[in-house]
Amino acid sequence: MSDISRVTVLGAGVLGGQIAWHSAFKGKTVVVYDVAADAIARAQTTHRTYAGIYLAEVGASEVDIAATWTRLSYSTDLAEAVADVDLVIEAVPEVPGIKTSVYKELADLLPAHTLIATNSSTFLPRDFAAATGRPEKFCALHFANMIWAMNLAEVMAHPGTARDTLSEITEFAIEIGMVPIPVRKENNGYVINAWVVPLLNAAQTLVTNGIALPEDIDRTFMVNGARFGPMGMFDIIGMKTVYDVLAYWGAKSGDAQMGANAAFIKERFLDRGKLGLATGSGYYTYPDPRHQRADFLAIPDVTAVPDLVDQIVPS
Repeated sequence: MSDISRVTVLGAGVLGGQIAWHSAFKGKTVVVYDVAADAIARAQTTHRTYAGIYLAEVGASEVDIAATWTRLSYSTDLAEAVADVDLVIEAVPEVPGIKTSVYKELADLLPAHTLIATNSSTFLPRDFAAATGRPEKFCALHFANMIWAMNLAEVMAHPGTARDTLSEITEFAIEIGMVPIPVRKENNGYVINAWVVPLLNAAQTLVTNGIALPEDIDRTFMVNGARFGPMGMFDIIGMKTVYDVLAYWGAKSGDAQMGANAAFIKERFLDRGKLGLATGSGYYTYPDPRHQRADFLAIPDVTAVPDLVDQIVPS
């Protein structure tokens, strides 16, 4: 067993909220911290939704859910949130400046023994190690969205991470029901996002450039038995996170198409408050998204041919 019993999650967004709820469900005492009170309120609402999901899909009992609530608390006061904690998991927006600022503020507040893990989906732990003030106690621990079903946790070190830190973090991942994925070298995108981000960017390019409709892109992916396609992934991951990743890496690499894809997401989704699954609207509408209906992959009736041809004929 690890020595990690008290956990603070920094960032009450989509994945931060999931990490917090799941860790509490698995027996950890968890504080959810966010600088914004409205983010905390949204997380509490979302946690009530997760309670239903865990009852329906995870095999939880009402007793389990009640116990989970007793282990969860919420705070907008950083010093209070980390005053007596064994592990801090950083899940703030995927923007380097925001992460660095949080680490610098955190550095003087933590107990000496506390470990820190970043849930960054694309950045390297070495990018933030110095800012933590305790680089030997810092590494990456990246979770997948829908944590209760996609139970993977990628563990990645930077050159100064202590072996004991990696042991504790990996033990913690196992204790909360994750399959640890060792990342053997620092790599932007880790393992999952090293292939997911190019996939999502390629899919978004097809939409941005008017080549295919979102539902048809997902059909080409799901016909092989996948539970959802790239456009469904956008909604699950969250439009804000995908936008942050595409905007940052598009600018950094000089990739004009990636930048155009980020702009498309901002204009069509973020500016309209459509953040994906979290708000009930993204590429699909929830709780009954089109791609989960029984007829989504059905062979159409021949009467659909005129409409299909209309889409093929150059405009």
